[in-house]
Amino acid sequence: MDVERNAQRKGEETTHGHERRGRELLGRRTEAVEDYAKAIFSLQRRGNRGVSTNALAEHLGLSPGAVSGMLKRMDEMHLVVHERYHGVRLTAAGEKVALEVLRHHRLIEAYLAEAFGMSWDRVHAEAEVLEHYISDELGELIAEALGDPERDPHGDPIPDRQLTLPQDETRALVELEPGESGVFTVVSDRDSSMLRYLAERDICPGVELEVEDKQPFEGPVLVRVGDQVHSLGGALARSMRVSPA
Repeated sequence: MDVERNAQRKGEETTHGHERRGRELLGRRTEAVEDYAKAIFSLQRRGNRGVSTNALAEHLGLSPGAVSGMLKRMDEMHLVVHERYHGVRLTAAGEKVALEVLRHHRLIEAYLAEAFGMSWDRVHAEAEVLEHYISDELGELIAEALGDPERDPHGDPIPDRQLTLPQDETRALVELEPGESGVFTVVSDRDSSMLRYLAERDICPGVELEVEDKQPFEGPVLVRVGDQVHSLGGALARSMRVSPA
């Protein structure tokens, strides 16, 4: 009986030790940890499943080996869990980190565009740096100054104060067939050249697009905006999302 009690006590001490170490590590979370959490959240939300090491490495532009090392650390921090054959998923604590950073990032983008007139192809790079350094208090002041915006300049939803996001009911522009229409809602902010291409043609979130033609094998998609017809490359059409017109 004493042996069983000792074994149980040691097991509890080990568990509590792991939890204490996780809390200590979480208190020292770095920019890299926040970037990883944000990236995993984005990929997880897109596919509604675990994220593979290779997919995360490609998204971040890093080697799979480097990514594996960081994921191990995040597992110790109780920010991710690894599901065999299914990749990694964020824990509730990991999602909180990701949503906090996303809220800061998208509020900063909205502020830079509103207060300084910065173009939408430039705000992302600035927000990538600043998102790690503003306090929650400053984030709230920015939100209040902007009137609690719901979306950033690229159309991405801004997590609210409770760190919740609306359900994504959009679909990729490339999925529309000729004759179908949709309201341009959001575009990926990862490629500034694509954003400049759209801006030069006055194609921004909120405009209605009608697909006139689409070519196979990732070919261009021809869309009508008002009385103008524009050719959008397959990669660009895939990065643009629309909601029902």
